[in-house]
Amino acid sequence: MATQMAAAAAVVPSSIVSTSTTPKIIPSTYTSLLLSKAHHRRRLAFNPILKPSPLRLTFLPNKPRSTLPFRRTNATAPQIRCLFTGIVEELGTVKQLGKAPHGGFDMVIEAKTVLEGVNLGDSIAVNGTCLTVTEFDANTFTVGLSPETLRKTSLEELQGGSLVNLERALTPTSRMGGHFVQGHVDGTGIILSKVPEGDSLWIKVKAEKELLKYVVPKGFIAVDGTSLTVVDVNDGEGWFNFMLVAYTQQKVVIPLKEVGQKVNLEADILGKQVERLLSGYISIRSS
Repeated sequence: MATQMAAAAAVVPSSIVSTSTTPKIIPSTYTSLLLSKAHHRRRLAFNPILKPSPLRLTFLPNKPRSTLPFRRTNATAPQIRCLFTGIVEELGTVKQLGKAPHGGFDMVIEAKTVLEGVNLGDSIAVNGTCLTVTEFDANTFTVGLSPETLRKTSLEELQGGSLVNLERALTPTSRMGGHFVQGHVDGTGIILSKVPEGDSLWIKVKAEKELLKYVVPKGFIAVDGTSLTVVDVNDGEGWFNFMLVAYTQQKVVIPLKEVGQKVNLEADILGKQVERLLSGYISIRSS
C-alpha cells in the first residue's frame, strides 16, 4: 500500500493535494490548466475512485464554426450620393454640344486631370452640375444633359470653345478643401457687376428670393461649382457678393463671364436641412 501511494505522488502534480482517497484540485491550478491553451478545451477525467490514482488530462478539439451563410444587417442601406468640395480641379473646353443620334442632348468636353482613372458612370461636376460620364477616350469625355438640367442651369448658354469648371466626385481618401457640394443646382443667378480691387475681383450676383434666403454672410455658396465665401447679402435688392483672389481668378470660369450672364448656384445644404426640420416641427406644434 505504501508503495502504491508513493508511486501516485510521483505522477500527481504538486499542486494537487490528496488528504483522502479522493484527489482535490486547488482552484487556481485548475483555472491555469483550462486557460493555458486557448485553441483547446480541457477536461479532467478520473479513473473510478477506488483508490488514489493519477489524473489524465484530455484535449478536446473545438467545435467547428457554423457553416450558415453570413447575413448582412444593412443589406438595404441606401447608396451614398455623389459629393464634391467646390474646389475646381481644372478648366475643360467644350468641344461639342447639341442633339445626339440617340435623341438626347450630349456635351463633349476636352480635359486631362479629371480623365485620370475615369470610368463609365462616374460623376463629374461641370460648372457645378453633377453629370454622368457616358463615353470617354484619352482626351475627352461625354455627358448627357436632360431637359430638366437645361432648364435649371446655365449650361444651355455654352457653345463650342467655352471653358467650364470641372471636378470629380469625392473618394473616401479625398481632402475636404471646400464645403459639401452635391452638384444639384438650386437655380441660376445673373452677374450684376465685376469690380477690381487691387489684384482681387468683386463679383455681385442677383438671385431669386427663394434661393437668396439660404445665402448668409460668411457662409458658403457654390457658384458654377466653385466653393466661395459670401461677403454681403442684400435681401431688399436681391443680391449677394463675393471676392475672387488672383489665384482663383486664373483657375475658374467666373471672371471670364460678362455682366448679365448666368451662373449656376447651389446653396449650402445645411440651411436647407435646417429649414426642412423646422417646418416639420412647426407643423406638428400647430396641429
